[in-house]
Amino acid sequence: MERKYKLLYVHGFASSGSSGTVMTLRRNLDAWSVIAPDLPVDPFEALELLRETVAKEAPDVLVGTSMGGMYAQQLWGVPRIIVNPSFEMSRSLLFGKMGRNRYTSKRKDGAVEFRIDKAVVERFKLMEKEQFCGVNEDERRLVTALFGDKDPVVNFQSLFASLYGAERSMIFNGEHRLNDEVVKKVLLPLLKQYENGGEDLYSF
Repeated sequence: MERKYKLLYVHGFASSGSSGTVMTLRRNLDAWSVIAPDLPVDPFEALELLRETVAKEAPDVLVGTSMGGMYAQQLWGVPRIIVNPSFEMSRSLLFGKMGRNRYTSKRKDGAVEFRIDKAVVERFKLMEKEQFCGVNEDERRLVTALFGDKDPVVNFQSLFASLYGAERSMIFNGEHRLNDEVVKKVLLPLLKQYENGGEDLYSF
């Protein structure tokens, strides 16, 4: 019987588990089941939900994009790919995201909008102080970062390199948000490599 792999996808800001990226992954990964929960706005609640999901589902690989990359980086002990990770969400929220925001894809609870206020920003600041506390040699072998060469939103290549090593990342032709072309040309080959017995997701 063919093995079924599990992928936990961690979405970005204002998105959900029914985003276009999730749909693309499900259409193109026949040997995988894709788990993609809707995340709470509060960062500590989101991280708790993700840790519970990892414990329950035991995914083979995690993929996190933008804000989701920041969360996925902290899910220790699992191979993970972080795409354009936003390691300073508190700062990003202060520029154009305060107040009312609309979700960009449908959520299971039916919510269509949410609010960002100073209290939420402070919660992100608290999380950011501890987000790299688990980085060690074992974790460095589990994390691969992908950075778009035309990302106008965030750029944490240097910070990532200082923590994990520049050799653990690659630059792709693209912007901040994933599109079908990048998913198919960059992300899917890494997952296929794992599916085919690759021990390390990093092999460019």
